[in-house]
Amino acid sequence: LRVRGFTQDDAHIICREDQFVEEVNKILDFGLELNHDFGFDNLKVYLSTRDLENLGKYVGEERVWKLAEKTLKEILEKRKISYKEDIGGAKFYGPSIDLKVVDAIGREWQGTTIQLDMNLPAKFGMTYVGEDGKEHVPVMLHRTLLGSMERFVGTLIEHYAGAFPVWLAPVQAKIIPISDKSLDYAQKIKEKLFSEEIRVEVDVRSERMQAKIRDAEKEKVPYMLVVGPKEAASDAVSIRVRGEKDLGSMSFEHFLALIKEDIAKKRQV
Repeated sequence: LRVRGFTQDDAHIICREDQFVEEVNKILDFGLELNHDFGFDNLKVYLSTRDLENLGKYVGEERVWKLAEKTLKEILEKRKISYKEDIGGAKFYGPSIDLKVVDAIGREWQGTTIQLDMNLPAKFGMTYVGEDGKEHVPVMLHRTLLGSMERFVGTLIEHYAGAFPVWLAPVQAKIIPISDKSLDYAQKIKEKLFSEEIRVEVDVRSERMQAKIRDAEKEKVPYMLVVGPKEAASDAVSIRVRGEKDLGSMSFEHFLALIKEDIAKKRQV
């Protein structure tokens, strides 16, 4: 997956040694929840550690390295998270937990990463005064949740083959008037949905209704709302769901509740 840019949602957390476990668990919770929300439940987890036969490439104290590798391993095992150890995969400044997304054809892509940095705090002369009144060097955690933003979006598009869940779809509903006579009612429905923060468009083209439906299917819009004089008379909409599923006619309020529930529950249709 080749992208034209590489922007990371990188953040750095500065903490004491005794706060290290809690902070790693918080980031891990955040990363797992975020991936789940986007539909990435098939994750490969790696513990990246040192190559013990090539210790000269790493910086930092041996004591801190051993503590970090041991603690990261204990965190994963305590949470019963299946993982593989990537020996030699650690950066020169510290070990890490890496979550890799598996795409639609089985390839793995780096996503959430939690890296311990034992180089920069000392390099920047960072210290804090502990409860003992003495100065101590803090621990720094690098973390990214999505990894490369561009690569994440590319993986997301491939994962869903463009058929996004309702909450992610660029256009969540397409209103299809059966003729120009129903354009006013279509615009009225659009305004109602827009006021409820639904991403909606009206197909105003002078095309046959079936052609409009077919085009909306090609665009992989989750919901198609077909409206005509009959729907206008009863404040209703005829619903078609992506994949050529016909839900029939329902009141506008019923449909609004349905789509809002889909969005709230991050549901696929």
